[in-house]
Amino acid sequence: MDSIRVFWVLWVSVVAVQLWVPCVLGGDIVHEDDLAPKKPGCENNFVLVKVQTWINGKEGNEFVGVGARFGTTMESKEKHVNHTKVTISDPPDCCSTPKNKLAGDVILVHRGNCKFTTKAKIAESASASAILIINNREELYKMVCDPNETNINIRIPAVMLPQDAGDILEKYLRKNASVSVQLYSPERPLVDIAEVFLWLMAVGTILCASYWSAWSAREAAIEQEKLLKDGSDDYLNIEDTGGSGVVDINTSSAILFVVIASGFLVMLYKLMSTWFVELLVVLFCIGGVEGLQTCLVALLSRWFKQAGDSFIKVPFFGAISYLTLAVSPFCITFAVVWAVYRHASFAWIGQDILGVALIVTVLQIVRVPNLKVGTVLLSCAFLYDIFWVFASKWWFHESVMIVVARGDRSGEDGIPMLLKIPRLFDPWGGYSIIGFGDILLPGLLIAFSLRYDWLSKKTLRAGYFLYAMMAYGLGLLITYVALNLMDGHGQPALLYIVPFTLGTLFTLGKKRGDLKILWTRGEPERACPHFQLQPSPQEPK
Repeated sequence: MDSIRVFWVLWVSVVAVQLWVPCVLGGDIVHEDDLAPKKPGCENNFVLVKVQTWINGKEGNEFVGVGARFGTTMESKEKHVNHTKVTISDPPDCCSTPKNKLAGDVILVHRGNCKFTTKAKIAESASASAILIINNREELYKMVCDPNETNINIRIPAVMLPQDAGDILEKYLRKNASVSVQLYSPERPLVDIAEVFLWLMAVGTILCASYWSAWSAREAAIEQEKLLKDGSDDYLNIEDTGGSGVVDINTSSAILFVVIASGFLVMLYKLMSTWFVELLVVLFCIGGVEGLQTCLVALLSRWFKQAGDSFIKVPFFGAISYLTLAVSPFCITFAVVWAVYRHASFAWIGQDILGVALIVTVLQIVRVPNLKVGTVLLSCAFLYDIFWVFASKWWFHESVMIVVARGDRSGEDGIPMLLKIPRLFDPWGGYSIIGFGDILLPGLLIAFSLRYDWLSKKTLRAGYFLYAMMAYGLGLLITYVALNLMDGHGQPALLYIVPFTLGTLFTLGKKRGDLKILWTRGEPERACPHFQLQPSPQEPK
């Protein structure tokens, strides 16, 4: 059973490390236009615009458009915006004066045949109160001014709609329905409560996993000392097997870990589709069941010790405790129910429960033996993170990491290997998310610091764990500050977390004189009780 368990944990580690970008999924503009320099009359910031419709006096669909660089700025409060009638332009492209009378209507036009600014000027001269331009594709497009244009003085708002939204409005208008709209652009809150809860979830997950890992290591050390004092041959068996179900990674595997993750990320990017995401959902459910089962068995074994210590042989799985058999149906049912209802509004709760249980289990089983391995692992991940979020745009013309995180090409809300919480007070909705790797990789180093503290019998203030946790929390906090400063565009969290955590451990280790032990052994030396130094005999006088 241990070998199967370790296999799944290692698989989860490889899958999880391929994605660790916290980003806000709240309707970001997908298609970038060439950004012309700002100039008088063409200096608006690009903002998302809500287009609330009313059909024959009844509230209809709400669409999302993007405001132009030119024209008047959008009102941010819904209550300050009136319902305005919509009229189709004749001709549809509005490249010449419309034949129909507008009288303050919002004019609906098609993209193409002339400049955006030309359409807006013609609509304004025809007494339109605003212009809605239907794009010729589903993505939103940033409308800019021509670099050679001068004397731009457009006094009506201009908004681009995706093709499907424009087609719906046009269909109603051609059926002679009465269509009116409200155009406004509500501001996002500076900080959403979702980011606070996500920060607490990440820090709390590492905290719990670190204490579990340190407690297991201390119990194993106590057992080894007991066997050593008794002179038992079982001690040699423990040394040979490296402990029960625990995997210590080395520098080679740390480098290979990130290389495989890069290959896996590119595969996700190239093969991203509905069927591939469903495959990932199945694999995530298998790993989630293992993680949830491991956590529940560890918790319940304190009250049902006999059931936890009694085993039965099961074909293929080997020896399994009765307690594991008892909780397995619940774990499997929980994962299956989440997979079936994963598109529901409440599905994020189940995803986070499975994800946290999975991360805690990985941090319990996979361990960093010393600071050297932790430094190699986090340094490689640091470069990986920056490359796939920022530098990948030079080769793929878009951020590979963010495309995969959002699931842009899959028709899904992103891949399941992340924690997410809905943005409760954001008028644009969406989720704040964080990839497993942003918790797993720093968590490996932080759990190592607590194991070292406990084995060295250091107090909380004299040890390294408290300061490593504080460094992680501060690094993640700065990530979210950068996220808000960058208008919700995904940020590589390890860009901020790695320097804080590694820098803290190196600085404290150097100052306290423990750096050599932390770098090489990763644990204090234990004296052998069967070997004692004898005092040297005194020379005769």
